[in-house]
Amino acid sequence: MERFTWDDLPAAIQSVVQARLGSITVLREIEQGQNCNVALVLRGDQGDVFLKGVRGVSPRMRWLRNESEAGELAPGIAPATQFSEDVDAEAPWLIVGFEYVNGRPADLSPGADDLATVAATVARINGLSGEAVQPLGKRWASTDWWTKLAAEAPDKVAGFNPDEMTDWCRATPGLVEGTALLHTDLHEHQFMINDDSTSVRVIDWGRPASGAAWVDTAFLVVRLIAAGHEPGEAEEWASTVPPWSERTDKAVTAFACYVAGLWSYRAVTAPFPGATRLATAARQYARHRLTS
Repeated sequence: MERFTWDDLPAAIQSVVQARLGSITVLREIEQGQNCNVALVLRGDQGDVFLKGVRGVSPRMRWLRNESEAGELAPGIAPATQFSEDVDAEAPWLIVGFEYVNGRPADLSPGADDLATVAATVARINGLSGEAVQPLGKRWASTDWWTKLAAEAPDKVAGFNPDEMTDWCRATPGLVEGTALLHTDLHEHQFMINDDSTSVRVIDWGRPASGAAWVDTAFLVVRLIAAGHEPGEAEEWASTVPPWSERTDKAVTAFACYVAGLWSYRAVTAPFPGATRLATAARQYARHRLTS
């Protein structure tokens, strides 16, 4: 994806931002993130703003639009949106100015102090209503990931029965139903923790969903495995997050099988940074669930 600096942006985009912020100083470019064309920290007349933009109508534009609405879904947790503008600048653009949130990512390694902070933050998110956003079960209507994975990369299904895994996947959409707000992409870089660990915010709300309140915790179990935890240890951490008590063993096993198939297939066909490590952790968790 082409990335733009401030000086590279079309004049129409610069004019819209200047109308909102006044005089502008570019503080820094944000290099993380693969789903936007511009990501800058700007200083305007009223303070610092995180500017994010996507060019062209695409799923990435829809994700940014979702992100621009997250401040209302999770006030005080998601950054507030200061402005959101659709601009025609040779191609359609969506430009969003967010409240600038400074902080460090969470440490998810075994024994890290941040694990308690992450647990409390996830519980806050999943205590909110997700009824305004798409159900996760609807998003997960496709259930043939293991069949497709077996065709694309037979080595990745070694030790698994693709037919059995597909049966688990078919059960998953109904088992993740619920009305809790879910982030669905929580990992260490989505948490912004201040220097003395007294405040934490959560960013990148491109794909929020509604569903069972334990689901975000289950996503993080896989992330903890990727960060070095054994599956049982990751589930011990999960037990410190109150919504985890609402799960059933069947639902968590179905979730693990679904995510392992989905992430493994994407790691093979549309890899992103860290995809192989994450897919490996997901398969490790699915194997743990099926054999424990």
